[in-house]
Amino acid sequence: QVQLVESGGGLVQAGGSLRLSCAASGRTFDSDAMGWFRQTPGKEREFVAAITWSGYSTYAADSVKDRFTISRDNAKNTVYLQMNSLKPEDTAVYYCAARNNWSGEYDYWGQGTQVTVSS
Repeated sequence: QVQLVESGGGLVQAGGSLRLSCAASGRTFDSDAMGWFRQTPGKEREFVAAITWSGYSTYAADSVKDRFTISRDNAKNTVYLQMNSLKPEDTAVYYCAARNNWSGEYDYWGQGTQVTVSS
């Protein structure tokens, strides 16, 4: 099992910035990549960004790729999501997830952190 704990959410005005953190523990070697997802009430969970633990590959949704940056600190087993130029439509609960080496699926999830962007 991989345990994930997110932090860094909050309330920010449009145009502002936030940095989310996701600390991983447990069998982290069971995971080859980490991702951020977000969800708003009544909508399906949406992919935001992902990074391999090697750091060689990163991915981001078109809606955020010019504003959000994903990074990792392997020494701390922590992944970050730097969010700049935030918009009200970025308001959501943001979840960190770890991709399982064996299934290829994001099987491990954090509890989520609320990000609210006011206009």
